[in-house]
Amino acid sequence: MRISTALAGTLTVLSLSLFSPTLRADDWPGWRGPSHTGSLSGGAYPTEWSVDTVVWKAPLPGKGAASPAVWKDRIFVTSPENGIDTVFAFDLDGKQVWKTAFGAETPGKHKKLGTSSNASPVTDGKAVYVYFKSGTLAALEMDGSVRWQRNLVEDFGKQELYWDQGSSPVIVGDLLILPRLHAGNSWVAGFDLSNGEVRWKTERNYEVPAENDNGYTTPVPIRHGDRNAVLVWCSDHVTTYAADNGELLWSSGGFNPKGTKLWPHIATPVVVDDVAVIPVGRDDRKQASVHALRLGGEGDVTDTHRIWNTDDFGVYVASPIAYEGRVYLLRHKGGLVCLDPKTGEPHWEAEFPRAADAYYASPVIAGGILYAAREDGVVFAAKVGETFELLSENPMGEQILASPVPFDGKLLLRSEGHLFCVE
Repeated sequence: MRISTALAGTLTVLSLSLFSPTLRADDWPGWRGPSHTGSLSGGAYPTEWSVDTVVWKAPLPGKGAASPAVWKDRIFVTSPENGIDTVFAFDLDGKQVWKTAFGAETPGKHKKLGTSSNASPVTDGKAVYVYFKSGTLAALEMDGSVRWQRNLVEDFGKQELYWDQGSSPVIVGDLLILPRLHAGNSWVAGFDLSNGEVRWKTERNYEVPAENDNGYTTPVPIRHGDRNAVLVWCSDHVTTYAADNGELLWSSGGFNPKGTKLWPHIATPVVVDDVAVIPVGRDDRKQASVHALRLGGEGDVTDTHRIWNTDDFGVYVASPIAYEGRVYLLRHKGGLVCLDPKTGEPHWEAEFPRAADAYYASPVIAGGILYAAREDGVVFAAKVGETFELLSENPMGEQILASPVPFDGKLLLRSEGHLFCVE
């Protein structure tokens, strides 16, 4: 079923200048990129390569699903090393510049997919902020020295997730914002960038079916009138908080009217202009749908701000991309849907070559090229826009769980054992 209403409002996704005044267009400072959309406009990016033709590859000591962050001439990535949570910095030639070790890792629970380094680092060019399954949350100066560190497990107890921690922190203004969404006391908090102290912490608890309170999503920075805010998706609810003090601005439920169980929230929503596109359910069980919500309003906007929904398609793990006014959904087994965020109508649907393996890394788009990494290490490049054109199939020979990272005409791929650079 698809429902559509007229759009209204003037809220927009947080601009690059609001993220950081020194951010370059080609930097990739955090998990979903500089605009939190999983995309970069412009530039020429790789369309075909092999393991033998990469510009460089650097060994990584442990498995991780965290994507690298890139700022100017530095690449930052987290990985366990000999059982210790560690942050690595590389230069643009793949040479390790420094590494900083913290405490013992908490190993991944899932035998095949789990890691202790799932949350991606984020940087504002002044420091690098990291989060590990062990609970370690820390800020490092750009030279690798520790500005501050704290452990959220020690501070607030164990995070009760069925699988492995996944939410990445985001920077808004002078705060590091991180949700802790689980089968316990859930909250969203703003940590002071300078010292790691909690400036605000807002509880976020809903009565939902089993496992639906398990959240692996990352906050999406948006604007609410003249205020910075963050949008959070978990527990069958979308909520938006003022970034400066954690005030709940508005919320919406109604995404799971049948009360379906075992819907962990993994894929992060994407915002286009004043529309949030929300992935719901599990595409791996053919229980997926997609909903759209107009931003803004006050209080409970469930009955006033819903725009459309469809159960014709959906996703499970991979987060949507927004690029040049369209939204792209990568389905669990390789289907790709390009849709209009205002109506939910698909422009087209396509399929990557089928295999037994699925997609756990979120796709990205750079310069009109969509990159999708399958779990078995095959990375597809496709030209997207008005139509879909598969350009190449590039096997890297190692499992890939981390999202690709485009920057300055290059592409970083984080596999089970290496960091590859393609250009």
